[in-house]
Amino acid sequence: MSRVVLGFSGGVDSAVSAVLLQKAGFAVHGLYLDNTTEEARREAVSSAERMGVELAVIDVHDKLEQRVCRPFAACYLRGETPNPCILCNPTLKFPALIEEADRVGAELVATGHYARSEGGALYKGRPANDQSYMLCRLTKEQVARLTLPLGGFEKKQVRALAEEFGLPAAHKKDSMEICFIPDRDYVGWLSRRTALPGPGDFVFHGAVIGRHGGIVNWTVGQRIPGLHEGRKLYVARIDAGTNTIELALWEELFKTELLAGDFNWLIEPPVGKILPASVRVRHTKWEEPPCTVTAEGESVAWIQCETPVRAPAPGQSAVLYQGERLLGGGFILGQIDY
Repeated sequence: MSRVVLGFSGGVDSAVSAVLLQKAGFAVHGLYLDNTTEEARREAVSSAERMGVELAVIDVHDKLEQRVCRPFAACYLRGETPNPCILCNPTLKFPALIEEADRVGAELVATGHYARSEGGALYKGRPANDQSYMLCRLTKEQVARLTLPLGGFEKKQVRALAEEFGLPAAHKKDSMEICFIPDRDYVGWLSRRTALPGPGDFVFHGAVIGRHGGIVNWTVGQRIPGLHEGRKLYVARIDAGTNTIELALWEELFKTELLAGDFNWLIEPPVGKILPASVRVRHTKWEEPPCTVTAEGESVAWIQCETPVRAPAPGQSAVLYQGERLLGGGFILGQIDY
């Protein structure tokens, strides 16, 4: 019987994944990444015991701090908007899974992500719950060892399966917060780590029109309170160097061209070629316009969209697809205006 190492939290997604893998003939070895509370760890251990899943627990607090928390905080201080899961998956979660798989002699690793891994490539999951965006920075080597048992399901189907399998996790609430910021107060979390930038100017079309309380409170695309000359205004750019926030009208937020750096390609980089694709600039399912892509070397992608995307935010990821297939992703560097 083949072994598989499953990222196991005890939640409904990992619990159902474990049963599906067992039904597919795998011996499931769970791995719990201990990065939050003792209560969460106890719940995961208890859940694994009830399901008969062998579970290893490793403390990743130090690695989380080095590989995710510090870069996450640094991004905000630069006026960027990071996604912690995209930072964590290739640098902490999947390396830990593969290391454990090597230790126990398992060829494959698995998680409860709603995406598909087939033939060494990644594909979208079902539209209602697709999480392929979060996997855009996995390496080719990581993808080659990955199986995703929930790729063909929607969340409501997974909860129904949990009921069918008699799993207590069927009624466990989804975790929506950042794992290391359980109260969702990221500004408070940042303030406990470092001194935050103070108040600065709101600038609209070159004129100072007000004051902000600190750049870490804002992200590109966010609306500011009130009206200016009867119009709503939105954050268009955050300049950490001058501690200013540039504002724009709604229609000025839309861009057709952008650059993505530190690009992670899951295909051969299209250097010297024009690649047709589609692009997401945030973890949403409703905005994915067709585009053409040119690789500027192997690390920068120049993306030209057929229809504008709203407020591409530096620090977020631009993720490319061809049909259902995930081609890779990089961090948005900025917009190109002509």
